[in-house]
This record gives sequence, structure tokens and C-alpha cells, in this order.
Amino acid sequence: MPGLLRTIARRVAPALRGHTIIQRANLQTKPAKEKIGPVETVVGMGMFSMTILAPSGWILAHLEDYKKKE
Repeated sequence: MPGLLRTIARRVAPALRGHTIIQRANLQTKPAKEKIGPVETVVGMGMFSMTILAPSGWILAHLEDYKKKE
């Protein structure tokens, strides 16, 4: 029985190793339906900046409070 399993493994293993799975993203590029104006750009970038920087600023502003042991 072990000889049979070895034979099967020798025949199946190269077939399994020969196939690789290739993943591809479905990307499509098209022109924008509407132009984004400078006001919308500034508001969007401001919101992203606020979302990232506000929590960090809060922590840094209250760092001394967090260091106190009560």
C-alpha cells in the first residue's frame, strides 16, 4: 500500500505544482462624470486632515493628564 501512495504522490505532485493562481484586479479607467472644483477639493482634504490629525492633537495636548497616576 505505501508503494501505491508514493506512486500516486509522484504523479499528482508535479501537476499540482505546475499551476499557479494569478489574481488580477478589475480596473477600469474612465473620465470623471463631473469635474471636482477647488472648493470641494479643499473641503475634502481638510476633512481628511482633520480626521487624521485631530485625535493625535488631542492626545498630545492632554499628555500630562495621561501621565498622572491617581
